[in-house]
Amino acid sequence: MATLDLPTTGRRIESYTTRPPRDWPRAEPPFNRIAFAAAHVVADPLAEHDPWIEPAIDWDRTIAFRRHLWSLGLGVAEAMDTAQRGMGLDWRNSLELIRRSLDAARDVPGAIVACGAGTDHLQPGPDVTVDAVIRAYEEQCAAVEKLGGRIILMASRALAACARGPDDYIRVYQRVLGQVRQPVIIHWLGEMFDPALAGYWGHADHMKAMDVCLDVLAANAAKIDGIKISLLDKDKEIAMRRRMPKGQRMYTGDDFNYAELIAGDAEGHSDALLGIFDAIAPAAAAALGCLRRNDLSTFHEILGPTVPLSRHIFRSPTRFYKTGVVFMAYLNGHQDHFTMVGGQESARSTLHLAELFRLADAAGLLADPERAASRMRLVMAQRGIAN
Repeated sequence: MATLDLPTTGRRIESYTTRPPRDWPRAEPPFNRIAFAAAHVVADPLAEHDPWIEPAIDWDRTIAFRRHLWSLGLGVAEAMDTAQRGMGLDWRNSLELIRRSLDAARDVPGAIVACGAGTDHLQPGPDVTVDAVIRAYEEQCAAVEKLGGRIILMASRALAACARGPDDYIRVYQRVLGQVRQPVIIHWLGEMFDPALAGYWGHADHMKAMDVCLDVLAANAAKIDGIKISLLDKDKEIAMRRRMPKGQRMYTGDDFNYAELIAGDAEGHSDALLGIFDAIAPAAAAALGCLRRNDLSTFHEILGPTVPLSRHIFRSPTRFYKTGVVFMAYLNGHQDHFTMVGGQESARSTLHLAELFRLADAAGLLADPERAASRMRLVMAQRGIAN
């Protein structure tokens, strides 16, 4: 196994030796849970551009990663916040990403794609109205549907900025949902993921906001497949899951408690739409295969060690979790560099990346520990740690 020097607290450097790679049980999809991985985009490090101003995407590697997810039986939630949507990835490139992903999926039997439609081409400001938000949603929904895509209706920063209360949210969602061709997934992203979404549904209190959201789900039941909530609070998710209209799905976005929520309880379970499934895809697929075989013990044995890694990747400031997701893809050979759209490879500290490496190794998520260690040495050298 590989040995390398990694930093730890107190400005100390310690030797670390990797474990043998994990041999995952056969996944054997289809699963008895719907499971989407919110997939990242691969930046093009050789493009002639200004990374803080315009995105440059390696389309071949980006689509190859989606093929990797499909090969494991996972669906792809496309152009979501894991792809740095609205945080480096603009609407024009998001739509091109959606087009390419849908085209690629047609060649893969059983491949599932759901596509983010929002209002991110509309910049929040004092002159933005609720009607402008509706028009922005309509534009993006129409564009996704024209490509044959299924919609994930993303939370809107512009709506959060201009809404005067719950009635404005109800009006926007009823208007937009009344026009969609097939049932959508509603996306409620908490302020820990995006501070601009604080007070969504017209209330700072999540439980009061939940009441408004549930009213929208009930009033538009025929147009809604389910909802993905990302509040990092399992009790709130379970409480909402038990109150949802019959037939609608709860897609967990809880990257802290996903194992428990997917396993469920006597009153129900959550399906999954998770950014962490990008980083832990082989383990996630193997665990879902065990769940399908009613092997709950192995399901938890596989996913249990991934939870400390996920909590580390999604630690506050949570919005920087994309850095850890892309770093995992780099360590595991899905891309040849640790460069991100918008230069966000710099968003996490050297100590953070070192602990991520240790936790990924402990969870058996380094597919080739020798390669991962070699790449880790390069990153550490760039940050002043000789190996």
